[in-house]
Amino acid sequence: MANGLFEKGAITGIGETAYTRGSVKSDIALQMEASLKAIADAGLKPTDIDGVIPYAAGAAVAEDFITNFKLPDLRFSATTPLGGASCVAAIQAAVSAVAAGLANHVLIPIGRNGYSGARIGSRVQQMPQFRVVGEYEMPLGTLAPAQLYAHMARRHMEMYGTKSEQFGKIATTVRNHAAMNDNALRQEAMTLEDHQASRMIADPLRLFDCSLESDGGAAVIVSASERAKDMASKPAYIMGVGEGHPDSPSTITQRDDMTTLGTAKAAPRAFEMAGITHKDIDVAEIYDCFTYIVLCQLEDLGFCAKGEGGDFVASTNFAFDGDLPLNTHGGLLSQAHIVGMNHVVELVKQLRGTAGSAQVKDAEIGLVTGYGDMGDGTVAIMRA
Repeated sequence: MANGLFEKGAITGIGETAYTRGSVKSDIALQMEASLKAIADAGLKPTDIDGVIPYAAGAAVAEDFITNFKLPDLRFSATTPLGGASCVAAIQAAVSAVAAGLANHVLIPIGRNGYSGARIGSRVQQMPQFRVVGEYEMPLGTLAPAQLYAHMARRHMEMYGTKSEQFGKIATTVRNHAAMNDNALRQEAMTLEDHQASRMIADPLRLFDCSLESDGGAAVIVSASERAKDMASKPAYIMGVGEGHPDSPSTITQRDDMTTLGTAKAAPRAFEMAGITHKDIDVAEIYDCFTYIVLCQLEDLGFCAKGEGGDFVASTNFAFDGDLPLNTHGGLLSQAHIVGMNHVVELVKQLRGTAGSAQVKDAEIGLVTGYGDMGDGTVAIMRA
């Protein structure tokens, strides 16, 4: 693969709102708040934004940003309707735009009331594949995301001997990291025993295997690399990006291999473009809508072979000072579910060295993933 996008863009601004359950702000207000923080972090003015990629399933469209920020010349807009894979897919689109000279500074905002408004648990009805899900899965009682992904988790357990305790290690690791993050919803301690005692949601997924429903917003700015070096905050240069879709992408139960995600196609592209190996990764922010999806992505990313995810999880230290620091902010499981944009923000903090008590020492290269809908996968590799 040609590395035509290698370091053609960088994330130059990041912004987050408080993450809560009980917001009094609209989805659009949350997006605007996070966006203004990201713009200020980059040392820009709102009128400097000439590209925007709103969340496809969100409340805002490009025209809302033109109106609210009085943008004089929005030259590029797009959406990336891949559910939880959307944010990282948007980074790929934004880098393509700045590399082509279509824009200089592309805003990627997310804002949602996933607890106080349209609940995240009702996401299935918003999915583009809902027509197919409604035909094949819903008649069998599969009505919510946990039920959809429970099929995948159970198949992996039956094929490879994966254990619930291995899911539990992921849950307890990210909870430990959330405890060091003031902007995390769940900071109380969790043990493996707590995980195993939590109630069953959709067998084999327990309560603590499931991500949070939460309110909040996050945003980043992607700028052309030649501009990034002169901006207010330390840039995170985008070395490689990739997007992939699973076979039979509209339905999980009808595909031949229920244990392989689109990540398996995206990851080789991103690593080849970046020109690095897995040993070069200092920190990984991996989309964690469910603990099983983290384990599955570790396989599909190439950190271990398919079927070895359980053993890899059991033997790897994922703490911020461990072998492969994982979801150092607490992730969707314990910080907040902001469609994975909080993962992107956290990676930039790690590469800047501003992640506080969970800072990974000498973090120079990191990876962030997105996972969406029935198995879409996106990957971005960045460096300080």
